[in-house]
Amino acid sequence: MSSVNQQSFSQSGLNCIAFTISPACLLQVGTVSILMLLMAQKATGEALIGLGEAGEELLRGDRLPVLNFPDDHKLDKGQFPRRTPNTSRN
Repeated sequence: MSSVNQQSFSQSGLNCIAFTISPACLLQVGTVSILMLLMAQKATGEALIGLGEAGEELLRGDRLPVLNFPDDHKLDKGQFPRRTPNTSRN
């Protein structure tokens, strides 16, 4: 009976046309792929954080020019001329 168990264990790999891939090899390939995905996830997360910080620096207001807007109380007093529609007649 032990020869039957040993024979079935030796043939339990992935059977392709010309060869058989052992379960240990499949386990190693799966482990390496999972570890690579975890490293890629960490690198992608760090890259996205860096990109977000760079975008935040780019859009921060201290490097933008100061725009001079008229004050509201000056507009209410009529100190700035208001544009009127062109009502000239020919």
